[in-house]
Amino acid sequence: MTTQINITANRRRRHWSGRAQAGRVLWGLCQPLFRFSPRPLWAWRVWLLRLFGAKIGREVHIYPTARITIPWNLHIEDQAAVGDNAILYALGPIHIGPRATVSQLAHLCAGSHDWRDPARPLLRPAIVIGPDAWVCADAFVGPGVVIRAGAILAARGVALHDLPARHIGQGNPMITRPMDD
Repeated sequence: MTTQINITANRRRRHWSGRAQAGRVLWGLCQPLFRFSPRPLWAWRVWLLRLFGAKIGREVHIYPTARITIPWNLHIEDQAAVGDNAILYALGPIHIGPRATVSQLAHLCAGSHDWRDPARPLLRPAIVIGPDAWVCADAFVGPGVVIRAGAILAARGVALHDLPARHIGQGNPMITRPMDD
């Protein structure tokens, strides 16, 4: 019985500071300004994300239907793109390198829970998408994964471990192979 009480007490522990909770509420209120903006208003969406603490480079294209959970955990470098209905679940940091592409419906999940602890505390491991990498349509990138420079995670692929540079990862479980030059 004591164990159950401790688990319950741990589950009530706050994962977010008051400031972070307020920021999440404000971002939620501003999301319609992002989501319903006309497609060509790239600069507007970038400005809005920067207003909420995102670090975003030049000539970045983020489509209006992309869903971004916590913008201040987002760093997108020059000439990168985030496609329609992509999900950037940025509980932890997400870094998208220069000229990288996150295609439509792709899901980057920088958050999980420690399954070994009965209280299931929140974990926020970073995701890194390297320069010139491509996360194809409907692919999933798990917490703590690095997609290295020039790598491709094929459509519907699931990356639960790192993808080496200039390799293609496909399937679930992910199978990797070097790119043919």
